[in-house]
Amino acid sequence: MSKSSSACGRLHGIFKRSPSFRPPATISAAATSTKKRSTLEKMVRRFKKLSQSSSFRSRYDIYAITVKRLIKYNRLSMINEILDHQKNFPDITNETFTAHLIYLYGKAGMFDHARQLFDEMPDLKCPRTVFTFNALLLACINARRFDEIKKLIVDLRSEMGITFDVVSYSIAINGFCKMGDLSSAEMVFDEMVKRDVEPNLITFNTLLNGFYLDGKFADGERIWSRMVEMNVVPDVRSYNAKLHALALEKRMKEAIEVVEEMREKGFKLDVFSFNALIRGFINGEDLEEAKQWYGEMRRYGCEPNRVTFQLLIPFLCEKGDVGFAVDICEEIFDKKWRARGEALQLVVNRLVMEAKIQDAEKLVQDGKKHNYELLIP
Repeated sequence: MSKSSSACGRLHGIFKRSPSFRPPATISAAATSTKKRSTLEKMVRRFKKLSQSSSFRSRYDIYAITVKRLIKYNRLSMINEILDHQKNFPDITNETFTAHLIYLYGKAGMFDHARQLFDEMPDLKCPRTVFTFNALLLACINARRFDEIKKLIVDLRSEMGITFDVVSYSIAINGFCKMGDLSSAEMVFDEMVKRDVEPNLITFNTLLNGFYLDGKFADGERIWSRMVEMNVVPDVRSYNAKLHALALEKRMKEAIEVVEEMREKGFKLDVFSFNALIRGFINGEDLEEAKQWYGEMRRYGCEPNRVTFQLLIPFLCEKGDVGFAVDICEEIFDKKWRARGEALQLVVNRLVMEAKIQDAEKLVQDGKKHNYELLIP
């Protein structure tokens, strides 16, 4: 094992606890907070020390994991400390390395820091091309600084003389879709086509999600037609967006036709496909079809997720099919899947309402074995 790999392992291990560790119940919240801060400060010091290694600096995954942990505890100053420290190393003249730092600032919601680093790049002897601009645009969106998107696209692009590529356009379209400004998203798309930059599947899927998921089915179909005209082949994500739109409008006969088309073209339905179908039948108050598609999902070998359970379990309880809901809960425990505790609590409540106290107590006990705090009301 290399010295760098060993060092990365030690950094990763800072957050690992001994299995036998149990904090005393008498420890105050302030003491726990102080201990956590001390642990994070130790991690930051170790990270800065390890950054002296060029092989460590190539481990973008370690950078991302560390920033993610600091975000979890809202330690923005520590994030700035480790990222700003990277200016001490020759890699800061590498555009790919610096673009990654800009991206990480965005993930932390620190767009102003991302923009500052971008502006400093000439002084740091680091080239700035459309590649770094794309990282800044993505940082802007990840930080949800939607007010800055148009400034970057119009002002900064003109100032720097940057020519957008397909990635730039796709990121900009995604930003406008997240803002809910679908007209601007389509305007960017039209500019893209006018400038002979060929949209790819990511571009189209971004637009399809924007229109379909906003309940604008006709507009989504119009974008779909343009996709076909440009010889871009849809994938399962494209179809899932359409399924979601049909489910919103309770057009389930058409949704089933889309599923048949998917299967004919060799696409394998995923959890998002099944969730869209289940959601559609729930919207239409069709209990049996919702149950049938859950069963189809399981026969298909597709693993449900939290959204599946959050959709189906409350609906089952509402419709009085608590037996099916209990079966799902038992499968959740058996398969070690994760579900929201409030969904499982609804099943307990329904069992008590139907005077099935022993079943309710069993569900509570089974839940505790899997770290669910369920209660008999």
